[in-house]
Amino acid sequence: MTSSRPTDPLHGVTLEQIVTRLADRYGWAELGRRVPIRCFTDNPSVHSSLKFLRRTPWARKKVEDVYLDMLKDL
Repeated sequence: MTSSRPTDPLHGVTLEQIVTRLADRYGWAELGRRVPIRCFTDNPSVHSSLKFLRRTPWARKKVEDVYLDMLKDL
């Protein structure tokens, strides 16, 4: 029996975990520079970001791409 490991690095990672880790690593200002959306630049919070990202697929994709880039750097 072989152990299969998911090849998708986003497997099992919630959007909340992604936003929290990015905010901790880069800070809101840098995150807003990398992904220029108001939920990161104007009074940012995890709650407001999640609300927006869950409704906006293109923004969520950008955030996931930044997260994947961060994982490569680690």
